[in-house]
Amino acid sequence: MERQHQLLSKIATNDRHGENSPYFDGWKAYDKNPFHPTDNPDGVIQMGLAENQLSVGSIIDWIEKHPEASICNPEGVHMFKDIANFQDYHGLPEFRQAIAKFMGRVRGGRVTFDPDRIVMGGGATGANELIMFCLADPGDAFLVPSPYYPAFYRDLGWRTGVQIVPVDCDSSNNFQITKGALEAAYDKARQDGINVKGLIITNPSNPLGTTLDRETLKSLLSFINEKHIHIVCDEIYAATIFGSENFVSISEVVEEVMDCNRDLIHIVYSLSKDMGLPGFRVGIVYSYNDAVVNCGRKMSSFGLVSSQTQYLLASMLSDEEFVDDFLAGSSKRLKKRHGIFTKGLEQIGISCLESKAGLFVWMNLRHLLKEQTNDGEMELWRVIVNDVKLNVSPGSSFHCVEPGWFRVCFANMDDETLDVALKRIHAFVGEQKERETLPTKTKDMPSKTKCWKKNLRLSFSSRIFEEGIGSPIAMSPHSPLVRART
Repeated sequence: MERQHQLLSKIATNDRHGENSPYFDGWKAYDKNPFHPTDNPDGVIQMGLAENQLSVGSIIDWIEKHPEASICNPEGVHMFKDIANFQDYHGLPEFRQAIAKFMGRVRGGRVTFDPDRIVMGGGATGANELIMFCLADPGDAFLVPSPYYPAFYRDLGWRTGVQIVPVDCDSSNNFQITKGALEAAYDKARQDGINVKGLIITNPSNPLGTTLDRETLKSLLSFINEKHIHIVCDEIYAATIFGSENFVSISEVVEEVMDCNRDLIHIVYSLSKDMGLPGFRVGIVYSYNDAVVNCGRKMSSFGLVSSQTQYLLASMLSDEEFVDDFLAGSSKRLKKRHGIFTKGLEQIGISCLESKAGLFVWMNLRHLLKEQTNDGEMELWRVIVNDVKLNVSPGSSFHCVEPGWFRVCFANMDDETLDVALKRIHAFVGEQKERETLPTKTKDMPSKTKCWKKNLRLSFSSRIFEEGIGSPIAMSPHSPLVRART
């Protein structure tokens, strides 16, 4: 193995991919034993994947009604030669125009986007890496408020050499970003000899499902202008809003703050979450900096969106009636699913951080920890993955400073699977409460029968490390670690 390692490059073999995170370990457990209602009802339910599958029917309906939008259908094959030979890294003009218009509609029509500033990337993963290559050198760093997306280590730093400097946020103010926390992280990095090139925010937040208000965004612009560093706003969940308040994009605030340096402001967008099209690999960098647009466009040669995909989406996103109906319908479905899931959790005393966006909840299980430490969190997480058979993501993998928080995705499954997941959670928590009422000696004794497991057709293993998390798991070619993810 060492000899083979020496034959490969340092970039290919460095450990900055983040694959050893519990976030990815949970995916491996699912990949090894995926739930299926009839073929494998005892399998692991995937609740670690932030996919939006609730509105796919609307997209299928549109495609069936518009066969001419695909060059692979008889109605559209007359465009096959032109589209199949198109390879300009600027992208199809109609695609860039449709994306720009869609981004504006997602933000309520309160701001417009210039199609000439649209730069393509291979999903949000490719877009995030592209903007890092444009803005930073190896060893430079970006501030990132915690908790943050675990794969940022891969997306932002694996190949670029860029570092992440966490800005610690906690539940005392619902994990809101404060100027004090930013200043502390920035000053500490500078004292350590780290060159801070910028700040990265996710709005709406992954994993919190919260959004930043106008005043906070203005404060962040003030901070980066004062330090003369970049701000990259990851807005890939912009259309997953299901609360009553409008989403406020950094693009709106830019128009209101006259003295901000626009050359420092950049947006990452994607259709993976808002439209539920992660396989299409549509990532977008939108920069107010001309030099970044020009450099980014040349770099985008390594991660272009296929011309066939561009052609289909240009037609779909130009259909304003469809777009309006889709956005409204998606919001209603997400709100309903979020309500069903959180109410189901509330029935057994589990609370979540109040949220109004995203495809997940930030679930509070601190009361179930044996000890309020990361080790306590990991012990509980292993039980949930290996015994309860739910792949949820522990807060420590998101660099959360408080143990006991878990991200749980709710939009990547049908109603029946969600119901099974809730029943498993109810049964597990019920058992924990029952054990709390037993004498200490009895708690430590293995129970002879667990009726709830039988009723749920679960096959529990007490060997947490033998066959579950903590043991090597062979990865199939279809593993989520093989596939690119955003």
